[in-house]
Amino acid sequence: MEQNAELGDFLRARRARLSPADAGVAPSGATRRVPGLRREEVAHLAGVSPDYYTRLEQGRHPNVSEAVLDAVARALRLDDDERAHLLDLARPRTARPGRRPERVQRARPEVHRMLEVLNGVTPAFVANHRQDVLAANPLARALITDWDALPYRERNFARYVLLDPAARALYLNWEEVAERVVADLRLVSGRHPDDTRLNELIGEAVVKVPECAGWWRSHRVAVCAHGTQRFQHPVVGELTLHHETLALPSDPHQTVCVYTAEPGSASAEALALLASWSAPDTAPDARGASRAYRPDDGVRPE
Repeated sequence: MEQNAELGDFLRARRARLSPADAGVAPSGATRRVPGLRREEVAHLAGVSPDYYTRLEQGRHPNVSEAVLDAVARALRLDDDERAHLLDLARPRTARPGRRPERVQRARPEVHRMLEVLNGVTPAFVANHRQDVLAANPLARALITDWDALPYRERNFARYVLLDPAARALYLNWEEVAERVVADLRLVSGRHPDDTRLNELIGEAVVKVPECAGWWRSHRVAVCAHGTQRFQHPVVGELTLHHETLALPSDPHQTVCVYTAEPGSASAEALALLASWSAPDTAPDARGASRAYRPDDGVRPE
């Protein structure tokens, strides 16, 4: 789908979810034939002509200014992630004479050492913009899945959550986690519309996962920045962990995801047990194989 079509779909989805009362539009008394706001109401709230907004929603306004987009974002009550997505979708796409070979991303040795230090305390992994797992400490592999045992192109957190049946058993709040993953993929796809592997992952998930198609059509966008995930782990039982996603400023598009438990809680005790059980070279991981920490692991081309 072309980017302008994506822009129109996104605007229509956001317009449909906003009621006139929430937007401060006075009731007209006439029967409303569409859910949410009408185009002319959005145009009025944004301070542009109805014709201008109609052309924008139809993808026929390639050089819209950021000021107008900000006004539309305010009219539609977009949050920060949605506003950023709107700007990404409206950005003109430059013609590319040929597709450059994709640069292989790896986590730096210093980042690997950081993961190793964290291993006795907390699960942590590094991922890129499409959620390829570039590095993970043994505790993260024991908690979620052993990405090191997978083919390089399958070492992806979103792929695991959406397409691996084991994820539905592992996450007690699987639908919440999976919907958030799809919202993150939707946001990233607007920023990287020509990422072939990202588009392949999204297409496969939409086709193979019944829930995913509906989530994708909703045009929800959100960064997987933090949240709570509930696990039913096959070794240590139930855990409730908080995750934080931290950017690596020196490594564009790379983030560290760190999981923590409430101090003194049953989840903290279970996590400590899992850390002891999954210590490198001394115990099998959650998939039954002994795993040492290997700092040279990374995502490589097939």
